[in-house]
Amino acid sequence: MPDLSGKKVLLTGGLGTLGRAQARKLSAEGADVIVLDRPGIEGAEQRAKELGPTVSFVGCDLNDLASAVKTVEQIAADAGIDILINNAALIINRPFAEFSLEEYEEQIRVNSSAAFALVQGCAPHMKKRGWGKIINFTSITLNGQLDGYVPYIASKGALLGLTKSLARELGPFGICVNAVAPGAIVSEAEERVFGHKAKEYSDWVLDRQCLKVRIMPEDVAELVHFLASPSSDRITGQNIGIDGGW
Repeated sequence: MPDLSGKKVLLTGGLGTLGRAQARKLSAEGADVIVLDRPGIEGAEQRAKELGPTVSFVGCDLNDLASAVKTVEQIAADAGIDILINNAALIINRPFAEFSLEEYEEQIRVNSSAAFALVQGCAPHMKKRGWGKIINFTSITLNGQLDGYVPYIASKGALLGLTKSLARELGPFGICVNAVAPGAIVSEAEERVFGHKAKEYSDWVLDRQCLKVRIMPEDVAELVHFLASPSSDRITGQNIGIDGGW
């Protein structure tokens, strides 16, 4: 029997490369998955359905925190949310001096503040059930080895702190809070940015990894599935890297 049968999952950024892999895996394991992504994505409902028979789409702009909270509270009231995955992220590569304050604040809001808001919307229902899983996405960039990502890295540092502190506060209610820290994952974003020098970039990544094999979205989905499942009920407050060993 699938180990997530009957569980309700809310997955942000669910139509991106990593999100789709997670939705497929969690649906295959029996979960009802609501993928939350930006409104106005062409064919979003159909794209969600193609990820699995129990996958559906909800449009929500995480840059609008008040609206995001209302959306999540409504979902929680209608269906309940057992597992929240804060996968969505805004990332821009540019020298520090070229970022505006508004751009910095936007990345903090989408990548970190939105997770705080969504947890506030989900946690009351998890508390009532005495069980819940919250999975946040941090990043390998927290190791300080990459240039040009100051707002993004700052937002992920805040998300790591949020993970640790929420694990302490929500633990007494049976809620586990963990983070996943992906490395360089083969993705559509990678293709857009480095497609013109794909082999050079891949060689650069492998040179930095202990394991000389690229990490795939499905690898990340397997880790997320473990953290979402009852198999990880004694694990909380952790930031688990999946990066091939940088």
